[in-house]
Amino acid sequence: MGCGDIGRRVARLYQNQGIGAIGWVRSTESIALGQAQGIAMQQGDMDAEAVFTRDTFEGCDIFWFAPPPSDGLTDSRLRRFLQAVQSAPRRIVLISTTGVYGNSQGAWIDETAQTQPNNERSIRRLDAENALQAWMQHYQGDGVILRVPGIYALDRLPLERIKRGEPVVSAAEAPWTNRIHADDLAMIAKAAMERAPQGAIYNATDGNPSTMTDYFNQIADYAGLPRPPQMSLEQARQVLSAGMVSYLQESRRIRNDKLLKELNITLNYPNLAAALL
Repeated sequence: MGCGDIGRRVARLYQNQGIGAIGWVRSTESIALGQAQGIAMQQGDMDAEAVFTRDTFEGCDIFWFAPPPSDGLTDSRLRRFLQAVQSAPRRIVLISTTGVYGNSQGAWIDETAQTQPNNERSIRRLDAENALQAWMQHYQGDGVILRVPGIYALDRLPLERIKRGEPVVSAAEAPWTNRIHADDLAMIAKAAMERAPQGAIYNATDGNPSTMTDYFNQIADYAGLPRPPQMSLEQARQVLSAGMVSYLQESRRIRNDKLLKELNITLNYPNLAAALL
């Protein structure tokens, strides 16, 4: 559900085992990308009441990768879906965000940390978690939550931003950020579907945070581009987009010990440098 880049990567893992997948999307472009990979694609507006029927999802394994709406404080899309399908799915794996932890001021945190989102984007993701947990309780359903940080891959690096010379916050003031490679996230999602305990929550991160400035510097070095100019945090608040500023106001380092141990995961890219070799 929401079969974009990560959905197609998950589908490919199953296709390599001779197992088919169905991808639900809204755009015609996404339909074409999925069909080119051999995925059986379905098109529908997830904001429409009539898209979902219980019988369609009877016994299915659902990867819910569709984002919440772009405004408001709830994930009306997931809530509408869960109300429609009732107890039909066998298991639902939900992608959430590490943003639900809010700002830990750079401290190391794990899945036991209190959720305290401080922007609407993360509040909507936490609402999705709450909706899934309420569904599990009401229908004795089976679900797993993956709290995901920034996703990267060699084909989705911010090269154009670096080429434009857009500034970053000075290294001394830059917040800690976390990330996961797209292929590792797809592997994690499949493992969660297949062997996670019912109701489990995992931080789906590589466990090797760095500052946002270090992230851009490493990518610039990899691409042979000049490193971005640096500015103070106060300057950043004045010139950067509201969305980027919201990221700069959160600093956390996130552990992934539970993920690696319980799901017996070995990451292909345990840090950014491993992907940029």
